[in-house]
Amino acid sequence: MKFDNIIFLILLVAGFGLFVKSLRKIYRNIRLGHEINRNDRKGERWETMARVAMGQSKMTARPVAGVLHLFVYVGFVIINIELIEIVVDGIFGTHRFLSSIFGHTFYNFFTATLEVLALLVVIGVVIFFIRRNFYGVKRLTMKELFGWPKNDANWILIIEFALMMAFFMMNSSDFILQSRGALPEHGSFPISEMTLVPFLEIFNFDNGFLHFTEKGAWWFHFVGILFFMNYLYYSKHLHIILAFPSTWYANLDKKGKFNNLDSVTKEIKLMMDPNADPYAAPAEGAEAEVPSKFGAEDIFDLNQVQLLNAYSCTECGRCTSVCPANITGKKLSPRLILMKTRDRLEEVGRNIDKNGKFVDDGKKLLNDYITKEELWACTTCNACTDACPVLLDPLSIIFEMRRFLVMEQSAAPQELNLMMTNVENNAAPWQYNQADRLNWANEN
Repeated sequence: MKFDNIIFLILLVAGFGLFVKSLRKIYRNIRLGHEINRNDRKGERWETMARVAMGQSKMTARPVAGVLHLFVYVGFVIINIELIEIVVDGIFGTHRFLSSIFGHTFYNFFTATLEVLALLVVIGVVIFFIRRNFYGVKRLTMKELFGWPKNDANWILIIEFALMMAFFMMNSSDFILQSRGALPEHGSFPISEMTLVPFLEIFNFDNGFLHFTEKGAWWFHFVGILFFMNYLYYSKHLHIILAFPSTWYANLDKKGKFNNLDSVTKEIKLMMDPNADPYAAPAEGAEAEVPSKFGAEDIFDLNQVQLLNAYSCTECGRCTSVCPANITGKKLSPRLILMKTRDRLEEVGRNIDKNGKFVDDGKKLLNDYITKEELWACTTCNACTDACPVLLDPLSIIFEMRRFLVMEQSAAPQELNLMMTNVENNAAPWQYNQADRLNWANEN
């Protein structure tokens, strides 16, 4: 095995090793939430994941962005099938290994298809870059994206553009060398022939320089993929991976159906059962159930799907752009709810990394990250969950935190407290005597 093959193998193992380490850390952080059973209706879940995550069905709600995203998504994923060839060539020192597997005709079709897809990726990322930075789409220029979120999105676009240009440079140099008989003829490169090949031929570079260029672009493409793969942990583009489990574990119930707490349900049933004795001691041998915290104050109180949602957020802002509270100038942004949940989750993860276990840092998701003003601005209309292209549910986080405020801290707004008092005393939201509840029907 040659020296460059050894270097390649070391980089390959290190790159995938770091990637697996990052995934394990994400998995650990998600498991900080409490378990929730979302393994029912498996046929429907498979169909939902295939349609939404793989088929990009909800992206078409905004056709321009949807088509461009499809270019980038499909093109980038399929092009990286070539990583198989790169790995084999890098370890064993071969050149275009798949040509010996596919045969001349099919390999030509394969490489030509990759070239067309790479061109679509370039078109997509260039338009996305212009659209994000110069066109002024409101949901992409909100202040919550200032700083790292905006820079992160731009860096991903730049990396994808650079990887595709390295791909074209590799193919262009390869094509010229093949046409000169310096390399065996393998592959068809229609886009390279029309773009970079004429440019390189103007300078009439010798074979040595072209070999160096081809190999340099090959190494750049390989190292770039490893870098991109490990950068995902720090990026919103983690949704490339996590969109699949997020859509699998999505809430398939009708929108607007909220979960009931078992402890509360049992208490209400006990109250409404005329034969029940609320003061009766537990049956012999049975332990009294220890009540859990009502609602969510921190990430530990959320369920694992909600924490997975926080990691899966694409920060596209479709949820915020349709939020009536945000549209009317309220502080609430559903996108920011997920971003802040992820920030707190990452902070807790770093705490565990440092101390071996979580050590109370005096912070909570409520108040330190998400304010009461944001939570009470929500109208629970479900517009955000309906708009999300990967079926995330920021409303469930808002609802659990409001539940904590009401049931643990009695910190509901005055208007809501008045309404709940009226329901308790008058069996109606209004401050009328129960005997007068139906008087409105007799009014002319």
